[in-house]
Amino acid sequence: MTTLLVLLGIAAVILGYGILLYNNLVSLRNRVKNGFSQIDVQLTRRHDLIPNLVEAVKGYLKHERETLEAVIQARNAAVSGLQTAAADPSDPTAIKQLGAAEGALNGALGRLFALAEAYPDLKANQNMLHFQEELTTTENKVAFARQAFNDAVMNYNNSCESFPGSVVANNFNFRTAEFLEIEAPEKRDVPKVSF
Repeated sequence: MTTLLVLLGIAAVILGYGILLYNNLVSLRNRVKNGFSQIDVQLTRRHDLIPNLVEAVKGYLKHERETLEAVIQARNAAVSGLQTAAADPSDPTAIKQLGAAEGALNGALGRLFALAEAYPDLKANQNMLHFQEELTTTENKVAFARQAFNDAVMNYNNSCESFPGSVVANNFNFRTAEFLEIEAPEKRDVPKVSF
């Protein structure tokens, strides 16, 4: 009888601990989703600004139609990537595709702004200056939101991969999430300088 009570007690402790681990994983997964929702808000704002920016520069850059089309195509790909990732922020493939699409959009916008430098009237245009300022502010907000998201992903992944949480994660189909990286990793390399 005493042995049975001890075994039941041990089973209750193990079950209770398993429930705590499961609930912790659910909580951390929800933090990942919440972190992504903040990115979603800022990227949506950014995507909404781009058509207005293109309209503002269209009159000045009539001969640069390819660049304007590239910006719109990159923006549309980024919007699509954002919608896919928002459906399941813990899907590593969707997050990687979003990062790649946002990186391509950054490149297209960089080319647009580089072209704008060649047009003094456009550089001085109030609409252009306003959109550049709005995009810069939004980029800063995206960076902060991305950092919070990546912190949530790290905590979640640590719980999914550490023992004994990994046992619960594997048995209840918790899969690790992907960090959101928008810049291409090669852009972070230290430039080589030679004299």
